[in-house]
Amino acid sequence: MRFENQTVMLTGAAGNLGRAVAAALAAQGARLVLVGRQVQSLQAAFGEAGERRLFVAADLLDDAQVQAALAAAVARFGRIDALCNLAGGFDMGAPVHETTERTWGLMLDLNARTLLGTARAVVPHMLARGGGRIVNVGAAAAQRGAAQMGAYCAAKSSVIRLTESMAAELREQGINVNCVLPTILDTPENRAAMPQADPARWVAPADLASVIVFLASSAARAMHGAAVPVTGLS
Repeated sequence: MRFENQTVMLTGAAGNLGRAVAAALAAQGARLVLVGRQVQSLQAAFGEAGERRLFVAADLLDDAQVQAALAAAVARFGRIDALCNLAGGFDMGAPVHETTERTWGLMLDLNARTLLGTARAVVPHMLARGGGRIVNVGAAAAQRGAAQMGAYCAAKSSVIRLTESMAAELREQGINVNCVLPTILDTPENRAAMPQADPARWVAPADLASVIVFLASSAARAMHGAAVPVTGLS
């Protein structure tokens, strides 16, 4: 699972999971392209960029900005070997018949359309290079509907179907596409939102990062279209 001379692009890099995945990849020798909405958020999360770390600001719903991010990465490091689509978001509270168009759009934008934006940019680059690995982040909640979570469940379910479709389309071209299905992550935000819960039963970001790093490595070369549950103790 070593990543010497390999470049990995991470979206949502400034978040809790992004920081954990970046740390795990850096420990394995990877060069990192860290993508966030603002360079300032990346600087706050990681400090200054360095020889093996590039910060790129991009709106993942804007194809031109995503293409520019890829161009910056290739100009700096020459290639993208793996893409980790970590950007996403969560919302709940209303039943399906009361869910607003804004919430539906937000959940699909954050969880599915961001993935589509990076795929349009990075997959052609990987095809030209002859291969690569893509890891998407679904959710355990994507496996079935739940009350007051219709938009989120639907959006994350689409991540699984997109992963499976991309895997079927790209496996013969040497590109592995897989996804992870975590339950609740143990983050400061989730602890504050659910003070009565037991975070020991949740998934530590570092533990989820270990699975993502495996899927982003050549060690997972035989895996195509997998949706891997990562459930902690819950």
